Amino acid sequence: MRVALDYRPATVAPSSGIARQVKALEQALRTLDDTQVLLFSEAPLDHPQRETAVCPAWASPLEGLQRPQVRLRFERGFLPRAIREERIDLYIATANMGLPLGHKPAGTRYVLVLHDLFQLTHRNFHRSRLKAMAYRLIDGASIAWSVWRADRVWCPSQFSCDEATRLFPWARAKLRVLHNLVPAFSEAPQALPEGVPSRYWLVVGTREPRKNIEFFLRQWQASRANNPNVPDLVLVGHASDVPAPLGELAGLHWCNGLSDGQLHALYHHTACLWQPSYAEGFGLPVVEALSAGTPVAVARGSALDEIAPPMAARFDPHDAEQLQKVMASLAAPGIKVDPEPQRAWARRFAEPAYRLRLDTLLKELNR
Repeated sequence: MRVALDYRPATVAPSSGIARQVKALEQALRTLDDTQVLLFSEAPLDHPQRETAVCPAWASPLEGLQRPQVRLRFERGFLPRAIREERIDLYIATANMGLPLGHKPAGTRYVLVLHDLFQLTHRNFHRSRLKAMAYRLIDGASIAWSVWRADRVWCPSQFSCDEATRLFPWARAKLRVLHNLVPAFSEAPQALPEGVPSRYWLVVGTREPRKNIEFFLRQWQASRANNPNVPDLVLVGHASDVPAPLGELAGLHWCNGLSDGQLHALYHHTACLWQPSYAEGFGLPVVEALSAGTPVAVARGSALDEIAPPMAARFDPHDAEQLQKVMASLAAPGIKVDPEPQRAWARRFAEPAYRLRLDTLLKELNR
């Protein structure tokens, strides 16, 4: 079987959560017998990705691969022909949309990896309202087209499947759950990034409004004022993602551009990983923290309900009083936590379970 994987997310932002899942899927596919994996992407003419991927002849700017006109040229002007010429049996679109526009070759199957639908259901980060409106319309049409065109739609959680069913009830029969793969860190924990204290709480991911960071910071600030045991807070993201006064609070530490070893160190040494999002399609940092044996505290109401273990602390993402109570309960210094239950839960999303599920889905698709 010849499988083509849409590698554009990994080309543009190789350290992003989606890119890491694309790479994980690639590696899992390469372990299968009688399977050839081809990467389909686009890049500047001098980009090293062109040495390993099937790319169009034209140059494409990395910073513009998500622009509608660039996507259209790739998905209409390149993909249909490339799929025919490379005799692809299975094409997998990996970023919520992106299936080819044009005639589908006989015998070729399409799979869409649908991480979430927040582009359609929530306010995303854009520089202007006009741009946000335009992308919402374009993304809505592209996602709907890809869901309709796909033979199967793989979602990382039952929550995402349910959201897809709600928006596209006619697609119910093609929806399947394929949990994200969360492998063990390839690097041992390094030293903590400079300036990070020995005791701290951790949040990973701050950009999108649904991450709920502004609300979380206000409650952390209030809790810290009332309770000296509330530790410093480390955020993996950028201070520009929140209003300036909040981004400059005392006891707040911003980190970005981290290596796997540095990120592993942050997970390993933190007293607690917080995920305050009011909307998550999976919650990769939660499982990464659990794999390091670290306890987590998560907001209710999205995929975090199923991804986090029963012993995780939980709170309403819009209830300030409740969140502060949870913070107070976890702030006491010297709390000892057995790391093994966390690690055991994280193994549900490790390579053996992921590859078994992927093999099941591929066999079902090829029946």
